[in-house]
Amino acid sequence: MLLAIDVGNTETKLGVFERDGDDLARSWRVTTDARRTADEYGVFFTQLFAAAHMPLEAIDAIVIASVVPRLDATLAATSRRFFEVDPHFLEPDRQTLMEIQTDRPSEVGADLVAAAIGGREHYGAPLIVVSYGTATVFTAISRKGAYLGAAIAPGINISIDALVGRTAKLPQVALDAPKHAIGRNTVDALQAGFIYGFVGQSEAIIARMRDEMGENVRVVATGGLAEVVARSSTSIECVDPHLSLHGLRLYFHSTT
Repeated sequence: MLLAIDVGNTETKLGVFERDGDDLARSWRVTTDARRTADEYGVFFTQLFAAAHMPLEAIDAIVIASVVPRLDATLAATSRRFFEVDPHFLEPDRQTLMEIQTDRPSEVGADLVAAAIGGREHYGAPLIVVSYGTATVFTAISRKGAYLGAAIAPGINISIDALVGRTAKLPQVALDAPKHAIGRNTVDALQAGFIYGFVGQSEAIIARMRDEMGENVRVVATGGLAEVVARSSTSIECVDPHLSLHGLRLYFHSTT
């Protein structure tokens, strides 16, 4: 079986695929912790697999996309020590599945390339993939399937934490869309500003990208908070939380 690992700044997504299939047999979303050692990650993975009644020995291949360089050597050591596997790392400027048309392809996040590859495979091109993570990233994919570029905005949780952390009287609130844009109390006012603000940001950037791309592009959202925004958006057509894992699967098979 193939273990795909997408290491983000805040969260790490893991998925297990049948070696020659495209069905996601099991997936997890866990907190990224750069302080963990290889042994600590090994114990952590062992516990996840045990809870899923899945033996570590079932994994005979590992593919990783990481935007936390400090963890690369740690996860490589974990892969060798606990799974007895040499992992494949997705490097955006060296992979051959998708042409990267940015000025400096090596600067593009491996997680974004993985999500773009998975998005193109499942939804075709042209396409805009909106990733709601530590940052909110809008990735444009051309009709020919190339990675055109992206727009990067502060992530939802970062924005909320910044506001609440700098304002003594504002409470933490759940990310639920209120019934009205005009809040009659503090909680409703915050929810209106958060939800409709993020939705408005998404709608505006998507519209501008569509104008620049010159066609009616499909839009898919991914990431932990994608569903929250998508529920109030008219531009996001669907939510797919596993795009990057599927992209990693495709990348792995392109290398073997």
